[in-house]
Amino acid sequence: MQLPKTWDPAHKRYVIRTNCFMAGYVAVNVAAIFGAFDEIIGKPAGLALGLIVAAPVAGQVWATLSLINESDEFVRALTAKRFIVASGLAMALFAGWGFMESYGGAPHAPGWIVYILFWGLFGLISPFIKNTR
Repeated sequence: MQLPKTWDPAHKRYVIRTNCFMAGYVAVNVAAIFGAFDEIIGKPAGLALGLIVAAPVAGQVWATLSLINESDEFVRALTAKRFIVASGLAMALFAGWGFMESYGGAPHAPGWIVYILFWGLFGLISPFIKNTR
């Protein structure tokens, strides 16, 4: 994989880490989609699989926090602000949906959707958060 030469080393490491963690995440989920784990659903091994799939999610959060830690002051503050805003919006929307499920009869949304919601919101808000104030 050829990364742009203009990227600083912190961003290059972030892209490599993200690709590694997401490759594992995608591989396990694709295997699940094609039925590789159907026989363990509802068994203790199914619970273990849930934790295995959660490991790359934790790794991705670590990769993002490492990017924040390894970047210059402006990128650190900008990325942290975007991360915090996306987290807050994802929690608010998911909590709101949960209350709509409980009180309004909305269809159930599985908990893992919050991860997709967070990164979707991160991507949506990033072009609008351009300063650290």
